[in-house]
Amino acid sequence: MIDRAAIDEVKRRISEALKASPAHDLERNLHALIAAFLDRLDVATREDLEVQKALLERAQARLAALEARIAELERNAR
Repeated sequence: MIDRAAIDEVKRRISEALKASPAHDLERNLHALIAAFLDRLDVATREDLEVQKALLERAQARLAALEARIAELERNAR
């Protein structure tokens, strides 16, 4: 049977080795490079899109309510 503690120890050592290696710096630098590139392209983030989606949904709901209210007022005006 596989010793769970031994597996955890190997995972911990690999994690520590990666943190101390240039791979960790490379990942961080690559992330910053990609973020800078996307900023220049004027690309929206997922969070920005979700905010805009929520605003649009609220505006559509309000518009539907106003349209219903106008239709009701027009019916009553006759």
